[in-house]
Amino acid sequence: MSSVIRIGIISDTHNLVRPEALDALRGCEHIIHAGDICNPAVLDTLNELAPVTAIRGNNDSGARIDDLPEARTFRIGDTAIHVVHDIADVPKQLDGIDVVVTGHSHKPLVERRGATLFVNPGSAGPRRFKLPVTLGIMLIEKGEVQVEIVRLVE
Repeated sequence: MSSVIRIGIISDTHNLVRPEALDALRGCEHIIHAGDICNPAVLDTLNELAPVTAIRGNNDSGARIDDLPEARTFRIGDTAIHVVHDIADVPKQLDGIDVVVTGHSHKPLVERRGATLFVNPGSAGPRRFKLPVTLGIMLIEKGEVQVEIVRLVE
């Protein structure tokens, strides 16, 4: 049995669940959606693959979506993860937070800032400008966190 925890990170789907995204997320033990879901059917589809932790983005409203928090902090194993849609809304105090997941900009990012890893999976929804269509795969092994950005379409 592997001691690696595989977590899918997706954001800014804007009603669109691409088959390429579902393929990339297969085998994940958990999926994080960092907002701009727009339609709860997106979460239903993702939940068929793995449990989903989701937050509300600036384009999210309506039945079932209104019930989502704007930010959430939770643990997977020993790793503390804070999820918020817009990086501007990340709290200044991040003591004890190992990973911050954001969306909103549609620009993929994996960057260590001090003791915290900041991850934006980019957008897995409709292409915006010339930005890539991407999501992230986070691997946690023995407390070490690595994130790979996966390009879904060329």
